[in-house]
Amino acid sequence: MTTQMNALVTGANKGIGLETVRRLGGTGLKAWLGARDAGRGEAAAKALRDDGLDVEWLELDVSSDDSVAAAARTLTARVSSLDVLVNNAGIAPGYVDALGPNGRYERPPSREDVADMKATYDVNVFGPVRVTQAFLPLLLASPAARIVMVSSYLGSIARAAGNGQSPNVMGYGSSKTALNAITVAFAKELSSRGIMVNAAAPGYTATDLNANKGGRTVQQAAGIIVQLATLEAGGPTGGYFDENGSLPW
Repeated sequence: MTTQMNALVTGANKGIGLETVRRLGGTGLKAWLGARDAGRGEAAAKALRDDGLDVEWLELDVSSDDSVAAAARTLTARVSSLDVLVNNAGIAPGYVDALGPNGRYERPPSREDVADMKATYDVNVFGPVRVTQAFLPLLLASPAARIVMVSSYLGSIARAAGNGQSPNVMGYGSSKTALNAITVAFAKELSSRGIMVNAAAPGYTATDLNANKGGRTVQQAAGIIVQLATLEAGGPTGGYFDENGSLPW
């Protein structure tokens, strides 16, 4: 067992997750890079180790009960506590196919694929619940754990209801709305135990999820995630934030 502070980031072999691992590792935390694929996960972890960071790959498929349970057992055998959990893994099946030539999302709710929605919810909603529940004993063993749910501006009902502020991405957007509700639920339960739980909106970032159409870099996107993951005592919990402050639900 080690007493070093530990952070786990899911879906972290590329994109915002990988940059979050890099940034958390740079603060002196030991970072566990959660990823489904052994080759890509270990390659990503090795690249960060080559940069001098303390990073290890952890096999973790957030859509699988068995995989999440096995990952929790593995980490429990290696560390005494988990100080940071970033539920970053997310998917948007069908999103890229629905992008028009101008890069705008062009699939209305009336043509949303229910199978795609089910797959999206399994990763984006049930995944963070599975992972948070499985790793909760390790989080409770930390004197001041932080949990960050990586949400989206598309999770804001207020923005979606506004005049053209958000594309009508029903499947992905509603999954992030549900994740925001889950954030509040866990925050209420865990606040008395010193655990802060917040949702982060990293912005429309260029990643594989949107065929790199986003206008923000992963370096910009990771900022709010790392900020919420490293909150000092007395900080907010049960909130929804971007780098400029609180967002409307």
